[in-house]
Amino acid sequence: MNDKILVGISACLMGEPVRFDGGHKRLSFAMEDLAPYVRFQPICPEMAIGLPAPRPSMRLNKDPAGEITLRIGKPGEETDLTPAMRQFSLNKCQQLGDLCGYIVCAKSPTCGMERVRVYDHAGARKNGVGIFTETLMRQLPWLPVEEDGRLQDPLLRENFVGRLYTLHEFNQLLRQPLTRDAMLAFHRRYKLLLLAHSQSEYRRIGPFVAAMDQWDSLEAFALEYRLRMMKLLAHKATRSNHTNVLMHVQGYFHRYLTLKQRKELTLLIDSYRQGVQPLLVPITLLKHYMSEYPDTWLAQQRYFEPYPEALRLRYGQ
Repeated sequence: MNDKILVGISACLMGEPVRFDGGHKRLSFAMEDLAPYVRFQPICPEMAIGLPAPRPSMRLNKDPAGEITLRIGKPGEETDLTPAMRQFSLNKCQQLGDLCGYIVCAKSPTCGMERVRVYDHAGARKNGVGIFTETLMRQLPWLPVEEDGRLQDPLLRENFVGRLYTLHEFNQLLRQPLTRDAMLAFHRRYKLLLLAHSQSEYRRIGPFVAAMDQWDSLEAFALEYRLRMMKLLAHKATRSNHTNVLMHVQGYFHRYLTLKQRKELTLLIDSYRQGVQPLLVPITLLKHYMSEYPDTWLAQQRYFEPYPEALRLRYGQ
């Protein structure tokens, strides 16, 4: 996983002056923390359909029949941009199959992911999705998509980056001659990470993988696996699930550790469970024991290094 990951991004979040007021919303996490590891593909849907910057503000309208439209200009003098924006969005999404993630601009009537203002006869309701982002999530349902504002949340940030790296590795697998053994090896490598995100969903995906040979096409199976895996990883990893994973790993070292070492590890895991210690602390000790008492299966688990440690995403968990 050494080559840079391709990530789409709202152009304004890169600092480009493309917003309606001629300004930008540069996202420092993207441009300073993520930039060394990813290759951004900036897109501004408004500029792409020929609008200038600055420009009149836009908004989503909901008519009595429930149809959502994108309009620009003052009330009563508005221009309907819906057909142009929907056509651009559809065409553009057909070109984005290589992306491993997308960061969109919150509250935007084209790029917002949630709680975008929608105007109707009763006023404004914060229950809309930007037209471009709605199309993106419908056309590429496996793709990790997050808003700039939500990425301020440490758990959502870690979840998003983890999904970027997982999808990147899986997409690399798809570019190779696909084999049953390669698919099984990938699934085994991600077992602990998947369990940390959702034990119930992991139990469902297991029988699906076991039935791989019943599919006429291995490629079709792989695409369905990608969808199910990415939906599973969209669940935030919980402290309870992490604790169960850590205890599972602890069992691998039971016969090697002294009573004192076992007690120390148990206390660290329990301190993490109670929120006293960050996840990084018990994982660091487990990785130490992995180097002292090597285990091939554990060494392959992506759980221990799902992304570069320099991103410091597990410090706050």
